[in-house]
Amino acid sequence: MDALKKIKEISLKKELPKFNIGDTVKVHVNIKEGEKERIQMFEGTVIAKKGSGISKTFMVRRVSYGVGVERIFPFNSPNVCLLYTSPSPRDRQKSRMPSSACKKKKKKKKK
Repeated sequence: MDALKKIKEISLKKELPKFNIGDTVKVHVNIKEGEKERIQMFEGTVIAKKGSGISKTFMVRRVSYGVGVERIFPFNSPNVCLLYTSPSPRDRQKSRMPSSACKKKKKKKKK
């Protein structure tokens, strides 16, 4: 049991990216084909987060040529790098909505 705990501690990433379901992300994945290594980008919307600890995963969905593609990525994989996130449209709407105090000021100016 102690050996398993040590392996888990070593393979856990110290800084996990912060994003929520509904955010658009760009995931860079290192792919090895024979002796060659390349980086493949996968951009889509996060539709699920599951698990905890070393088995924590997230699912990204995108539409490619009219076909929906879903892919599951582990958070703690050394081959996965999440570089960019943009907030979901709902978060953007909330940030644009004026507070009630702003609405009152606008009404007073009209009179």
